[in-house]
Amino acid sequence: MSVRNTVKSIQDIMRQDAGVDGDAQRISQLCWMFFLKIMDDQDRELELTHDNYVSPIPEKFQWRNWAADPEGITGEALLNFVNNELFPTLKGLPVSAQPGDRRRVVRDLFEDAYNYMKSGQLIRQVVNKISDVDFNSLTERQHFGEIYEQILNDLQSAGNAGEYYTPRALTSFMVERIDPKPGETLFDPACGTGGFLTCAIRHMEKNHVRTPESRVKMQAGLRAVEKKPLPHMLCVTNMLLHGIEDPSFVRHDNTLARPLISWGKDERVDIVLTNPPFGGREEDGIENNFPTFRTKETADLFLALIVRLLKDGGRAAVVLPDGSLFGEGIKTRLKEHLLEECNLHTIVRLPNSVFKPYASIGTNLLFFEKGTPTKDIWYWEHRVPEGQKAYSMTKPIRQEHLQDCVDWWGGKGRRGREEGPQAWRVTLEEVKARGYNLDFKNPHTVADDHGDPETLLQELTAAETSAARLRDQLKSILAEALDR
Repeated sequence: MSVRNTVKSIQDIMRQDAGVDGDAQRISQLCWMFFLKIMDDQDRELELTHDNYVSPIPEKFQWRNWAADPEGITGEALLNFVNNELFPTLKGLPVSAQPGDRRRVVRDLFEDAYNYMKSGQLIRQVVNKISDVDFNSLTERQHFGEIYEQILNDLQSAGNAGEYYTPRALTSFMVERIDPKPGETLFDPACGTGGFLTCAIRHMEKNHVRTPESRVKMQAGLRAVEKKPLPHMLCVTNMLLHGIEDPSFVRHDNTLARPLISWGKDERVDIVLTNPPFGGREEDGIENNFPTFRTKETADLFLALIVRLLKDGGRAAVVLPDGSLFGEGIKTRLKEHLLEECNLHTIVRLPNSVFKPYASIGTNLLFFEKGTPTKDIWYWEHRVPEGQKAYSMTKPIRQEHLQDCVDWWGGKGRRGREEGPQAWRVTLEEVKARGYNLDFKNPHTVADDHGDPETLLQELTAAETSAARLRDQLKSILAEALDR
């Protein structure tokens, strides 16, 4: 059976269980089960390649010892084992302070995990399906990685406002423009399910990882934080799928909960790649951590944090809503700070439909480098492909749709850029003259001719008069009918 069919059959089994209610619970249930199988397969490999390797999971609770036998424990006995032994043990694993302690990964993942299933027989059926997948097979792992991304897309329909995920085409485009390398520290302060991290790993493996040492350097440079339990769980499992032995760098925390000033020089990073949540509000008190930029708007707080966290020469690519470009007040102060501290060299303007159907909001990709102030900003307006009115769930944005921007970009040095139908440049003086409003529209776009305003007003008045006359006639007809 193919991996795709395996996942589909697992979801069909879960739908029969009275305890699993909706996509979010089904995905959460899938996640901890796949996590244990992936860990066990990794353990088997590490036992062969590392002397004296010991699994972070106690022997009794390793997948091979309770799940692998298709005729093994089932029914009420399996349900009791999972609820009363497996979960309490893994939630309470003792953890050392040593870096690379894989027990921390297990404990952190199970900290917010639950067994939603109520039927031991159905659990056994699911477990047997999962046992069929060999995560030490590169082909199966890559295939499952694609299925896993589909599972992450399914999660979007279970999310609330601000919890949608960045299309793969955008994460790939941003990562390729930033070009991370092994040895550089890369941070996503709101990592969700790990889209930017996985794209960065794939990019480095394809272009820069040539030796085991460079792979170790790549893994050592990754940093990530996710606030919500389910995306955190999905991200950790995603890292294991991509061959990361120790994904404990994915912390379950709120990056904004620390005072801005407390982030020291030793925590500065080379690269930030992120799509911070926007449209949401932080809990009371969080804004006090940002005394210079006191606001509850999440996107603004993350932008202030990113500017602080970058090393001199560090580079960032960030998704931000239109409101961050034209907003006033604290937003003005924040944009002034960004342009003074960083070279905001490029803004890619995206159509409202990029994140549909989960959000219909204008977004932008901001690319900037720390250490030198901004002198001018290049804008690129991305357009929906010809013959298509908007992006949608069935017709999403794809990498080839961004190829014209890649061709215009000018390589690593951004050389040879020219203005054109989709590209224009704005100077710092023009930005200042507009009160740091970065919401510059494409000057090459010809405005639609809607006609003479006075004529339009006359037509509107005539239409309103006609509508009023018809309304009066309808009232008269109804009154006569009621009198009969």
